[in-house]
Amino acid sequence: MKNNNPDTRPVYLDLRRIRQPVTAIASIGHRISGVLLFLSIPFVIWMLEHSLQSPQGYRQVAALFDNGLVELLTLVIGWAAAHHFFAGIRFLLLDIDIGLELETARKSATAVNALGVVGVLVAVVILL
Repeated sequence: MKNNNPDTRPVYLDLRRIRQPVTAIASIGHRISGVLLFLSIPFVIWMLEHSLQSPQGYRQVAALFDNGLVELLTLVIGWAAAHHFFAGIRFLLLDIDIGLELETARKSATAVNALGVVGVLVAVVILL
């Protein structure tokens, strides 16, 4: 038996056109930054270990940063660390019922998103 009712068909959602609230963006960013930080652990440990073995190892690791891709990855990891830190503090405060009001939650999510970007920009200015 066929059901020709158009209301029961699957709905196509164009994810590019859906506007997420700032609180959702902060939450999704927190998850993405956590995954990126977890995935970067082997690379960061390898660099630390290699750079501490000898002066030559240090020079080899320092030479890696002349590569544009490594610089970009470093910026992404820097953003991930900054965003994850600030979002983590925000979520800890939410867990103890601080900032649960809608307007306060929006402001804190906006601050988290901005501080993640500002943290990377400050690092770039310091390193240049």
